[in-house]
Amino acid sequence: MSANDGDMKMRVIFVEGEEMIAPTRKEDKCCEYTLDGSVDIKGRPAVKEKSGGWLAGGIILVNQGLATLAFFGVNVNLVLFLTRVLQQSNGDAANNVSKWTGTVYMFSLIGAFLSDSYWGRYKTCAIFQAIFVLGLALLSVSSSLYLIRPVGCGMEHALCGPHSGKELGIFYIALYMIAFGNGGYQPNVATFGADQFDEEDPAEAHSKVSFFSYFYLALNLGSLFSNTFLSYLEDRGSWALGFWASTAAAATALLLFLTGTLRYRYFQPSGNPINRICQVAFAACRNWKAGMSPGVQSLYEGDEKADASGRKLLHTEGFSFLDRAAHVDTDSRLGGRDPWKLCTVTQVEEIKIILRLLPIWLCTILYSVVFTQMASLFVVQGAAMRRTTTFVGFSIPPSSMSAFDILTVASTIFLYRRAICPFLARLTGRRTGPTELQRMGLGLVVGALAMATAGTVEHFRKARATTAMSSDLHIMWQVPQYALIGVSEVMMYVGQLEFFNSEMPDGMKSFGSALCMMSMSLGNYLSDVIVSAVTKLTTTHGRLGWIPADLNEGHLDKFYFLLAVLAVADFAVYLVCASRYGSGKVDGRSDDEEEETAGQVASPGYA
Repeated sequence: MSANDGDMKMRVIFVEGEEMIAPTRKEDKCCEYTLDGSVDIKGRPAVKEKSGGWLAGGIILVNQGLATLAFFGVNVNLVLFLTRVLQQSNGDAANNVSKWTGTVYMFSLIGAFLSDSYWGRYKTCAIFQAIFVLGLALLSVSSSLYLIRPVGCGMEHALCGPHSGKELGIFYIALYMIAFGNGGYQPNVATFGADQFDEEDPAEAHSKVSFFSYFYLALNLGSLFSNTFLSYLEDRGSWALGFWASTAAAATALLLFLTGTLRYRYFQPSGNPINRICQVAFAACRNWKAGMSPGVQSLYEGDEKADASGRKLLHTEGFSFLDRAAHVDTDSRLGGRDPWKLCTVTQVEEIKIILRLLPIWLCTILYSVVFTQMASLFVVQGAAMRRTTTFVGFSIPPSSMSAFDILTVASTIFLYRRAICPFLARLTGRRTGPTELQRMGLGLVVGALAMATAGTVEHFRKARATTAMSSDLHIMWQVPQYALIGVSEVMMYVGQLEFFNSEMPDGMKSFGSALCMMSMSLGNYLSDVIVSAVTKLTTTHGRLGWIPADLNEGHLDKFYFLLAVLAVADFAVYLVCASRYGSGKVDGRSDDEEEETAGQVASPGYA
C-alpha cells in the first residue's frame, strides 16, 4: 500500500502482526528504512545505516568460523577417540560416528522448524549455540576426569583402561548435546546472516549473494584449523586439550554472536508451516469436485498479513489441483473463512514453491555421494600410496590431503567473486553473473570429472603396486582430485545455499537451509548403500570385489568411474528439472525489479 505526497511515499510493513507506516523519500529510500520488512531488536522498522550490512554479516562469518572449528575439533578424530580411549572396534566406532553425524543433520530439521515457526532465527541460534557450548564443556570435563585414564593414554600404542556405564553415559550425553546444539544452529545461521542484507536494495542484494560464498569460506577455514592443528594435538594423545580448545572457540563464538544483538536485523516467525501445509492439502481435497472458474477471480487472497515480511505471492500456473484450496464458493462468501476449508493464494503458492524445489533438491543428493568419497575412499586410496617426503622421518597423513580441498575452496571463492563473476557479468549482461542453477549444474559436471580423475590416478597407482596396500606412486598425485572436489563443492553447495534461501518463502527460509544439510546426510547414507551393493555384487564366485582390504587386489578405479557415470546421468536429469523450473512474482514488485533480482537465480525468489 502506498500514498503519494509529492516525493513522499508511505509504505506498510508488518511488525508483530500489526501494520506500521514507514515514510520513505525517493532520494533517500535506500539510506533510511529497509524495504524488505526487517525490524530491529525492539520490533521497530530497521534503519539501514544503523543495522545489518557487512558489520553484522562479518560478526556472523567469524561466529561461523569459530563454531565450525569447535565442531570439527570433535568430529575429525572422533573415530580414533572411540577406538583408543573407549576401546571400541573399528567397525563399531565407524558405525557410531556415522550415526552421530547423521543425527547432527536430522537435528537441523528441529532447529529450522523452531526458527521458522516460533523463536525466530536469532533466538534459535543463541539457544542452540548455548547447548553446543555446554555439550563441549561436559565432554572436556568428562574426558579430563574420567575417560583419559591412566594419564597419557589415548595414543596409537597407549590405549586407555575400561570405563563404567556411568562414565560412558556422561560421554554420550555430552556427544549428543553437541550434535543437538550444532544441528539446530547450522540451518539458521546462514539464513540469519543473509537477513542482514535487504534484497529489495540492488546493492545489498548483490552483497547478500556474496555473503553465502564468504560463509562457506569461513566454514572451510574453521575446519582447516581443526583438521591440522587440533587433529595433530588429539592424534598425539592430547584429547582433553583439543576438546577444551573447541570449547573455548565455541564460547567465543557465542559471545561474539551476542555482541551484535543491537546491530542485527530481524524477521518475525510466521507460525507453524506444517499447519499451513496441512490446511492447503485438506482444503484442496475438500474442494476436489468444485467447479473452477477460469482465471484467478475465483481464488481467495484475503487482506490479512501474507507472510513474515507482509508480502503476498501471486498466482502461478502449475499444480492446479492445489488452487482448489483457494477456490471461493457461495458458502465462503456468506460466512466467515475457515482456514481448513479456504486458503489464501499466498498459502497455496508456498506449497507450490516446495513442490517445484523438490526435483532440484533430489538431484543434489547424488552429488553428496561424490563429495563423501573425499573423507572415505580418498583417504584409503592415499594410505596405499607412497607418502614419504624429502624431510627425514615425515610421512604425509592421508587425511591431511583434504587441506588441498579447503585451499581450493578458498582460492575458488576469491577468484570467482573478484575476477570470474565480474567477467561473466560483463559477458552475459547479468549483474550477478551465472545463476545458481547454472552453478549447481557446473558443480555436478566438475564432480564427475573429479571421480574420473580419481579413477585414473587409481589405475596408475595399482599399475605401480609393490607390496600389499602399497605403491610407488606418490600421494601428491591425489592433489588434482581434491582440487576438483573443492571447485565442485563451491559451485554446488554455495549455489545450493543461495538458491534455497532465495526461492523459499520468507517464513520457511531456515527450512531451505536444512534441506541443504539433509542432502549431505542422505548422500552419506546413499554412499553406504552404493558401496555395500557394489561390494556384494563384485565378490561373487570367490572374487575379492572392487573394494577389498588390499586395494592392490581390487578395482577401486572401476568404482570411481561408476560414480562418474552416475554423476553424468544425474546431471542429465538435473538439466531437465532445471529447464522446467519456473518462478512467479511477489505482489508489489515491478517487472524491472523482478529482472534485477533474477540475477540471483532465474527468479525473484518465489516460484
